[in-house]
Amino acid sequence: MQSCYSLLVMALISAAGAGCDDAGRRPIQARPAVEPLAATYTSATATPPAPQLGTTQDKTQRTLQLAPLPLWSRDRQAPTSLLPAIPDGRNLLIARVEEKFASGEANFKAGHLDAARRDFNDAVDWMLEAGYDPNSDPRLGELFHRVIDTVYTYELQAFRAGDGFQETPAVPAPIDEVAEMTFPVDPRLKDRAEQAAKNISHDLPLTVNDEVLSFLNFFQTPRGKAIVETGLRRSGRYREMISRVLKEEGVPQDLIYLAQAESAFQPLALSRAGARGIWQFVPWRGNEYGLKRSWWVDERQDPEKATRAAAQHLRDLYGLFGDWYLAMAAYNCGPGNVQKGVERTGYADFWELYRRNVLPRETKNYVPIIVALTLIAKDAAHYGIRTELEQPVPSDLVKPGRAIDLRLVAETIDVDVETLRSLNPSLLRMATPDDPSFALHLPKGTAEKFSGEIADIPPEKWVSWRRHRVEAGETLTSLAKKYHVTAPAIAAANSLGRSDVLSPGDKLIIPASQPVGETKSRLVRYRVRKGDTLGGIADQFSVNPEQLRKWNGLKTARVSRGMVLRVYTIGGAPEAVPVRKRSTKKTSPGVSTASSSTRTRKTP
Repeated sequence: MQSCYSLLVMALISAAGAGCDDAGRRPIQARPAVEPLAATYTSATATPPAPQLGTTQDKTQRTLQLAPLPLWSRDRQAPTSLLPAIPDGRNLLIARVEEKFASGEANFKAGHLDAARRDFNDAVDWMLEAGYDPNSDPRLGELFHRVIDTVYTYELQAFRAGDGFQETPAVPAPIDEVAEMTFPVDPRLKDRAEQAAKNISHDLPLTVNDEVLSFLNFFQTPRGKAIVETGLRRSGRYREMISRVLKEEGVPQDLIYLAQAESAFQPLALSRAGARGIWQFVPWRGNEYGLKRSWWVDERQDPEKATRAAAQHLRDLYGLFGDWYLAMAAYNCGPGNVQKGVERTGYADFWELYRRNVLPRETKNYVPIIVALTLIAKDAAHYGIRTELEQPVPSDLVKPGRAIDLRLVAETIDVDVETLRSLNPSLLRMATPDDPSFALHLPKGTAEKFSGEIADIPPEKWVSWRRHRVEAGETLTSLAKKYHVTAPAIAAANSLGRSDVLSPGDKLIIPASQPVGETKSRLVRYRVRKGDTLGGIADQFSVNPEQLRKWNGLKTARVSRGMVLRVYTIGGAPEAVPVRKRSTKKTSPGVSTASSSTRTRKTP
């Protein structure tokens, strides 16, 4: 036994010395391949050959056998703890949580929000870290859910503005559908594509190889063509703005096709990893480039702000790698992953990293997708694609100065709410934030009307009061019933007498109030899917990742496929994958369609 261990130690020391010596002789140098499509490998970059059967090295490896190590057996009984047992631990825990929770409620009602938040966090932390499963004890389970529900409701009330708690529905990001697929190559496309590439102007390199041709082939299929046509059509709405911003930031104009690949120019696009907007920023990267995110606003969905952030980020990545293909790859998987690939292979060339399989699969496909879309977009007719571009939508900018319900804005300027939402895709709720610097986009020519008519309503009522245009047959009583207020309250707000008759077309102020029940949080169970991250799941439900971690007793931010997470969200949502077999039920009217769309889009 001792001789075996000695042999092992000597072998390890020899291997370590050889490795260090070899590393000293062969320093890694990052350099572009001279011929990307037919690269030659020198001894400076080649991988040492594996030992062949029958060699001395192989015999040594095959004859060196180690005796089993004395590992701990799972069947062996665990040692008895020498620590004294805690008497009646559950009762003590319940008493402490109740006390802290009561303190939090008192602080909240007194307006001490920071102190209340600390108390509530302590109450939840104690329950999660005490080592007891809330679901295994009826008293703990009832207390846990009561605390969570109440805390979440209080938190929303603290930032309450109208009933804007339902997040704007997101749409799936096209890159999720395409980036992990592989497609056959149509040899007939190669000559046509190469010839077309020579006849179009471009300020990014356009490589035509089998990888690019495979996606050109996919974009000729009905599904692929629909993706291209949707993106090209929507690009018309933002093309002028994007071109201007890219020029101002000093980056190539053809980078616009990165946005086509990422989102098909849909500001509400949401990926499985929680990336949002036309340029698909994840939260922390968006924050790095000045894109703010709050309960009410996510500037990753603001087309112009996100475009400027993307241009600056791509410019920084190009400065790091000196190559636009590598910059685009780093935009997808992060500069650290690309840098590691360059260091491992010694090549600062995307196609070399592709062939040597040192990049994530999605990133390997990412650059060919963008190149293929660029070739098609620049010569759509050549590829049998015809579509009319949407026109840019001009708008007026106003700064309300404080929170205001979008429905009140729409009723004031006589437009529909969806028009306002499309002009303000960064708004996550049905209300603007209580931020004096926030600029609201209105349809062109309506700013003056808005400013004149909104003055009739006290600013502190902008989040709860409404306007209503009277229709034939409506009375104060019927309107009071519709808006859950009293007829005298409507009459007083509009200086009407009891005997006044309403005329069709009259516009009334409705002193409505938020129904208390709409702030109730609901439990949603979400089954983790491949590619999900804790941050991405939290973003889908518009909750804080730290909250999500606490609700599920997670010690780290790591989640694994198949794990079922508890999420407390306003309105609730249907489960993406049923946790257990159950009878079919109709969706509740309070269910959030936003969460449903973001979590079920990948279901076949």
